[in-house]
Amino acid sequence: MDAVGVVLAAGLGTRVGADGNKAYLPLAGRSMLSWSLDTLTQLPEIARTILVFRKGEFDLARDTVHRELSDAAIELVEGGDTRHASETNVVRYLAGDIESGSVDVIAIHDAARPLAGPQMFREAITLARKFGGALPALPVENLAASGDEGLGPVPGRAALVRVQTPQAFRARDLLHAYRSAERDGFEGTDTSSCIEHYTDVEVRTFIGDTANLKVTYARDIAVAQRMLTDPSRHSGTR
Repeated sequence: MDAVGVVLAAGLGTRVGADGNKAYLPLAGRSMLSWSLDTLTQLPEIARTILVFRKGEFDLARDTVHRELSDAAIELVEGGDTRHASETNVVRYLAGDIESGSVDVIAIHDAARPLAGPQMFREAITLARKFGGALPALPVENLAASGDEGLGPVPGRAALVRVQTPQAFRARDLLHAYRSAERDGFEGTDTSSCIEHYTDVEVRTFIGDTANLKVTYARDIAVAQRMLTDPSRHSGTR
């Protein structure tokens, strides 16, 4: 049984200031999406790597992969109009291999998180195999609730976390969840929300990484550039 790594790159770049898809913005000498693809293709835990590209960008995706990762075997799947639709497309693409049992875990990652290290993918896959699902999370700090008496503690603060990617799940559960969602017209905010809506899978969280930055705004590009080129940074697979 094999794990499949998926990089989602079917969005836009409106908040980051890009005219088109921010996943192709240059970052430390290569397109942003190439960092995550490179990490996945060098992990022995990952048997197959898939890039989900935006509609109308097949040539851009193919040419970028060929130019920047020419020795890597990367499969291309067209995305949808939303994140959920893109995930549905890739699960549908893998359906035959999931049903045959040749694919047991799928790890889904955002192209906008180019700094995710190999250990995050390893931990997500290991926990998904054991429990059914896993995702990295960081506690939310420095929050306060505003009320009639001013600022006070946030109720349930201990349960508040910031969820990151990669998120990994058993493939059969993922296939069931997305087929059910398609039948019902349900659309989740991320992979785990669909899994939690349609299955009893125990989605485990593990400690995320503050360095696993999501490039959302223009200033994030400079931060990511600096982190990727920092000579003191442990390079891992890069």
